[in-house]
Amino acid sequence: MSAPKNQAAWLKKADTPLEVGDAPLPTAGPGEIVVKNAAVAINPLDCHMQDMGVFVQQWPAIFGCDVAGEVYEVGSDVQRFKKGDRVIGHTINLVTGRPQDGAFALYSVVPADKAAILPEAISFTDGVVVPFALEAAVCALSLKEPGTAMLGVSTPALALPYPSLQGAKSIGKTLVVYGGSSSTGSMTTQLATAAGINVITVTGAKNFDMSKRCSASQVIERNDTSVVDKVVEAVKNAGGEFVGIFDAIGTPETYANDVEILKKLGGGHLACVHPPPGDLPENVKAGMIFAVNDVATPVWKEYVTPALQEGKLLCLPPPTVVGKGLEHINEALKISKAGVSATKVVVEL
Repeated sequence: MSAPKNQAAWLKKADTPLEVGDAPLPTAGPGEIVVKNAAVAINPLDCHMQDMGVFVQQWPAIFGCDVAGEVYEVGSDVQRFKKGDRVIGHTINLVTGRPQDGAFALYSVVPADKAAILPEAISFTDGVVVPFALEAAVCALSLKEPGTAMLGVSTPALALPYPSLQGAKSIGKTLVVYGGSSSTGSMTTQLATAAGINVITVTGAKNFDMSKRCSASQVIERNDTSVVDKVVEAVKNAGGEFVGIFDAIGTPETYANDVEILKKLGGGHLACVHPPPGDLPENVKAGMIFAVNDVATPVWKEYVTPALQEGKLLCLPPPTVVGKGLEHINEALKISKAGVSATKVVVEL
């Protein structure tokens, strides 16, 4: 039987549309699986890579981070997966630069340590919202030592525990998630609460219910003119230790509020999805998440599948499917750049 044909949405140069064309069929090396993709998702990072070519290491490029589909091939040393398994996975072209490690293709290479079985009851279009957000959330919460996110910018090191399937007891710590209805915000809320951390989120009023579904203990309206004071009051009322803020938005407005909150609460961590603001108080430890790190391996291996199966990990925010086929990825990127709220843009394949 002849090998299947692979195609990909190629980026030939920065600030141009992706072009669908043939691509080599990837093979699974040690510690890898090849996934026949049924759905891919769009992240803000993908938009930056298309527009500016950031993190692109060779041209033409195949990028993208989120895949869901069936295992086509497993590496010789991979024991957790077999051909035909339904999986979700986080592709890592961001660090390797290899075209076969990008998501925007019919077949992609995924590290076995960044993949998990997707329960039969969950569709590929729902499951594909999880991978990048999951890795980003673990990198925001559980790194113990600061690393390098980009030149001159360190990663955060909150050193918080991993989520527990047993229903973690409170560890007496409170985290504020600014942008609780975003993909990384909703995932960070879920993983933190599953680790016994009290999470207070800031989001738009129409997204309160989703933040509550992610187990936030309190949700505060982001457009409230008293948002800073209300967050400070909620943290003080929670008692225990204030960890800091995870800012999943990273705009001048949210940064200004972050700084005021941290000042009023005596400092803490500021973990961001973009480079943090400058001139921070000495008692604020700031960093930008870099969403590829082995710190996430235990979560991928031990938590994701049973948590999805038991409903302890929800596929949020829900997907917005813009079409079927690689040719729809350009449209999906445009929709993501225009701005979305409480959803993740997905393309079926």
